[in-house]
Amino acid sequence: MSAEAGGTGTGGAATGGTGDQLRRVRLPADRRTPAAARALVRSVLAEVGLEELLNEALLLTTELSTNAVEHARTELDIEVVADSSGLTVTVSDFAAGPIDDVTARPRNDLTDISQVSERGRGLLLVDHFASRWGTTHQATGKGVWFRLDRKDPAGSGQHPLEAGHAVSVGGAGSPPGPSAPSAGAMSALMQTAPDPYADDPLPTFAADLLVRVGDMVGAAGGAVRLDRGDGAGWQLLARYGRQPRPGDELLRVPLTVHRPYAGELELDAAPSGYARPLAALVAERLSLHLENDRLRRADVRRQTWLTFLAEASELLAQSLDVELTMALIPQLVVPRLGQWCAVHVTDEWGRLKLAAATHADEAVLPQLHKMLKEDGPESVQSRLREASRSQGQVPIGAPMDGFAIPLVARGQRLGTLAVGRHQRHRHDPDEVAVLEDVARRAALAIENARIHDERRKVAHTLQQSLLPPVLPVVEGIGFAAEYVPTGDAAEVGGDFYDVVPLSEDRWLVVVGDVSGKGVQAAAVTGLVRDVIRVLVGDGKPLPEALARLNGTLVERGGGRYCTLALAAVDRDRTGRLTVSLYLAGHDRPVLVRADGRASFVGSGGTALGLLDSITSPAAEVRLGPGDALVFYTDGVTERRRGRELFGIERLRDAAAPLAGYSAEVVAARLRAAAINFSVESPRDDIAILVLRNDSTG
Repeated sequence: MSAEAGGTGTGGAATGGTGDQLRRVRLPADRRTPAAARALVRSVLAEVGLEELLNEALLLTTELSTNAVEHARTELDIEVVADSSGLTVTVSDFAAGPIDDVTARPRNDLTDISQVSERGRGLLLVDHFASRWGTTHQATGKGVWFRLDRKDPAGSGQHPLEAGHAVSVGGAGSPPGPSAPSAGAMSALMQTAPDPYADDPLPTFAADLLVRVGDMVGAAGGAVRLDRGDGAGWQLLARYGRQPRPGDELLRVPLTVHRPYAGELELDAAPSGYARPLAALVAERLSLHLENDRLRRADVRRQTWLTFLAEASELLAQSLDVELTMALIPQLVVPRLGQWCAVHVTDEWGRLKLAAATHADEAVLPQLHKMLKEDGPESVQSRLREASRSQGQVPIGAPMDGFAIPLVARGQRLGTLAVGRHQRHRHDPDEVAVLEDVARRAALAIENARIHDERRKVAHTLQQSLLPPVLPVVEGIGFAAEYVPTGDAAEVGGDFYDVVPLSEDRWLVVVGDVSGKGVQAAAVTGLVRDVIRVLVGDGKPLPEALARLNGTLVERGGGRYCTLALAAVDRDRTGRLTVSLYLAGHDRPVLVRADGRASFVGSGGTALGLLDSITSPAAEVRLGPGDALVFYTDGVTERRRGRELFGIERLRDAAAPLAGYSAEVVAARLRAAAINFSVESPRDDIAILVLRNDSTG
């Protein structure tokens, strides 16, 4: 059905003579559809010879097809009917649902067009430029049609819109009224777009729109103002013409943008029927691009915060020291997320203690510390205590002006994170969310550092329990040892040493290495150490003691094995030392003679805990005055520098020049040689024990 007033033509059909042209085409709901519709209209006008209607026809076809694509989102039927007197275009879609009642009407020759239905700006343009227009309603969908009539040939011979001039509106003899916008000006306004390659195209785009609409409505000036909600307040985005004078009545149109954006278009224009609709049209176009800018900036900002959180997490995870972790947290927050920041932790009595604080202005830091210590009903301390018991943020009043967040990790309340607001603006919701995330990550980092510190203390205590607190002090004999744990201080190593007095002139030197690390290796180490002390204390011969220890490890070692060096040291009346050496899979010790010769002594045997029976040949070594015997574990010889090992030859070469030095000096120098071989932390425990004959002969 079609309705029309003021004319005889209908939107859906046209009759004419032999020169009539009728084209129908169905197009998809695609961004390329308006261009295809324009091409169809352009070809029909060329065939009929109606080029003077080209500007208006293309503008209205673009608007109707674009609106149909955007709102109906269905296929479109484009029907173009042309004859010698004019052109009729119908754009139909297949979307179900009601449509605004719009009565078909003749061309609007009035100045005031502000009452036109605003269901899309396309109808505003159609109402102004079309000779007649209307809507069609069918069971399959709905459509809009418009008719453009050819001007009277007796006239000037040139269409006023084609010439780019405004149409004078008003009765004969009346004074000139405000100019109606031409089709060329409207087309230029609608085709103005921001530069896609510019870093910030909005100011230039807003200025272009402002200039075009100002020229179209005869405005003396205008401005576009924008508040991005970043604390900077209202900013001038673009200006046109002169500044408004006091008392001028200004046309203001708000920009339709989402929070935190707010904007306004201002025109210093005389009241007219075209001014407000055109200003609203420009504001709508500008609002669309501002909204895109807001979303783009929000996405960039969100990506920036995600990168910040990732970097903060990495920094916090790298520190396993409690004090260092707490000192790092305020440095991450200030100045990016606040003017000042303080971390308080809860002690064993539930009291808050300041762990770390910083300020963007270091000169104010002493004052900040003073204010953080003040107590009272409305003090910062009272707000922090409230925050430590709460589930969310607690505001802190002036002069500190900020808020506090509880530090909670694994259900345990560790303290608070207090942050002062920025100097120029308050925290926005994104910053508050980031700070809450930082507080969660900081609390987890503090808890992890505390757990690691506790593990390190336990490992250190357990490791010390496996080593003798002091070595025996014997006149004429020097005992010295050096021990370096693995680079991970929280792990207990399997290397150990001991010196057990057997009688007045007899001692047992023990150096061993249990496979693996950790609590299980420590348990096996303690087992080996205690079994040896019990067996030799009962007077068992060393071969028998080794055999029984092997059986114990096979039965109770949990699959772990142990290499062991046992040396029974006897001293005769002349001061000479006789060493009975037994090696159970252990590296051979280095014998350093008083004259500087160095060699390896002993015979290899079977490691303990692998087989039911073992072999451990005995070797006898005599130490004269100044001679030394150096025992060590594989942490020394297997110290790495890239692909290169420290090795037994380098150990022997390092020990040879130390002849004549005390046992303490020899042990310390060999430890330094091994450690300085590589810049990396030791991957395995290092144990060195030196036995030296200090007698003078």
